[in-house]
Amino acid sequence: MELIVQRRIKQVLKGDQNAFGEIVELYKDKVYQICFRMLWDRHEAEDAAQETFIKAFVNIHTYDPEKKFATWLYRIATNLCIDRIRKKKPDYHLDAEIAGTEGLNMYSQVASTEELPEEAVENLELQEVIQSAIFNLPEKYRSVIVLKYIEELQLQEIADILELPLGTVKTRIHRGREALRKYLRNM
Repeated sequence: MELIVQRRIKQVLKGDQNAFGEIVELYKDKVYQICFRMLWDRHEAEDAAQETFIKAFVNIHTYDPEKKFATWLYRIATNLCIDRIRKKKPDYHLDAEIAGTEGLNMYSQVASTEELPEEAVENLELQEVIQSAIFNLPEKYRSVIVLKYIEELQLQEIADILELPLGTVKTRIHRGREALRKYLRNM
C-alpha cells in the first residue's frame, strides 16, 4: 500500500488532485478513528479528519518520502486533535444524550458482543468507566494511551506521530497507565 501511496503523492506533486482523493479514500477511516478516540465527539472528529486531509494536501510538499506517509498523516491528525482539546474546555459529557436521537448517548456507541444481558450491562459499565478515565487524563497521556491501546500502534510510530523521543513516549504510557490505575481504584 505504501508504494501506491508514494505513486499518488508524486502525481499530486505534479498537480493531479484526483490522486489525493485516492489517498483520502485509503486513510479516511483510520484518521477519523484517531480523531474520534481523542475527541469523543462525532462531529468534532469529522471536522478534525477533514481538516487533517486539507492540511496534508496543502503541505504535501513537506512530506519526506523516506518516511511512512501514514505516520506523517497521523501526526497531523493527532496534533489537530490536541489543538482542539486545548482550545475547547469540556462542555459535554459522555452520558449526555446525542442531539437528534432518543435516549442514545456516547456510551451506547460502544460496540456490543453477544453475551448474557447481565454480562453486557457489566461490560458496558466497565467500558464507560474506562472511557471516562481515559477522557479525564491530561492530553499528553491521553494521546499516547489512545494511540497505543486503542489504535494499537507501535511505540516508535507513536514517537514519530507525536514527534517525541521514544523514551518520552514510554514514560508517558507508563504514567498514563498509572493515572488510569489510580483513577480506577478510586471508583
